[in-house]
Amino acid sequence: MKLKTAPNAKSVLGHVGELLAAERLRLEGYVILERNYRSPSGELDIIAREGDVVVFVEVRTRTNDWFGHPLESINFIKQRRLRNVARDYLLERRPSCKGLRFDVVGIVMREGQEADIRIITHAFYQGELR
Repeated sequence: MKLKTAPNAKSVLGHVGELLAAERLRLEGYVILERNYRSPSGELDIIAREGDVVVFVEVRTRTNDWFGHPLESINFIKQRRLRNVARDYLLERRPSCKGLRFDVVGIVMREGQEADIRIITHAFYQGELR
């Protein structure tokens, strides 16, 4: 039996960031298909569609950029994990699409200021999803 614990500040920040990202993506014309898709390989924050392309979106939220912008935090290991989860999603859901890509949304939420939200489309090369 898994016990539920109270959310910590980091998980609350992440949840708020995902809500902001989903809303911004909707305004940009994306259709949100799923949020927080989980598979044995990990989790995808947002899965969306833009036209006939399925878009896998990783959201990174921080309260400052002292150690770099959140967009800079997607390393090769994280990219590989995202590709593996995307592969699981495609095998499980089998969406009809003509393409796929990986986007990243970076959000900096400074106290007393409007959130700085940046979307990077085609954030990294997906290659084959093996």
